[in-house]
Amino acid sequence: MKPGILYLIPTPLGEGDPYLVLPASVPGILKQLSHFIVEDTRSARRFISRMKLDIRIEDLSFEELNEHSKATEISHLMQPLKNGQNVGLLSEAGVPGVADPGALAVEAAHQSGIRVVPLVGPSSIILTVMGSGLNGQNFAFNGYLPIKPEERSKKIQMLERRSIQETQSQLFIETPYRNQKMWEDLLKYCQATTRICLGCDLTTETEWIETHSVYEWKKRKVDFQKRPCVFMIQG
Repeated sequence: MKPGILYLIPTPLGEGDPYLVLPASVPGILKQLSHFIVEDTRSARRFISRMKLDIRIEDLSFEELNEHSKATEISHLMQPLKNGQNVGLLSEAGVPGVADPGALAVEAAHQSGIRVVPLVGPSSIILTVMGSGLNGQNFAFNGYLPIKPEERSKKIQMLERRSIQETQSQLFIETPYRNQKMWEDLLKYCQATTRICLGCDLTTETEWIETHSVYEWKKRKVDFQKRPCVFMIQG
């Protein structure tokens, strides 16, 4: 039996009309699928409902893959694909596999000889690079930085040194309710000439992206209000 295809399906980064940020290919693929691997079932069901595809959500199958999933569960998620059924992989927001546990399913699919098809969609990381004016030829995404103050300060300074030594922009994220503390630490530990880009609420009506040096940022007041944000620095 020929295995199914694992489609990596993008989702919007925020509320609003999903058709304004997703390509025309996405709804057509979604209508063909009845099995999904998702980061969160509730948000996945809500996203598909917002797409207004005239399909019954109750007829769809959702299997969760998130930070709490065990490696032994991955093979189970591959079974519909091995049985010849196409499956959609959904992140809670953005594109699957990028800063997202869905990469584990993609890895398992490759190991099982299953075709993987990534669909075009919004990525807060790439959108921040595009809109930053910083080095888009050489950049690195570092995920979440340490929470403990001493470890975080060392990590920030290490990333700043790397950006200078390798001429490499450094990107990272934080949970929205800790963004303000991250921001305070960046202004505290980075050099005055280091440039920082903030990409907040990307692709939404409240989208905001701006780049300034630490010296210039210190003259401004920034209130994140628990908004999703990507941080990008370059020394």
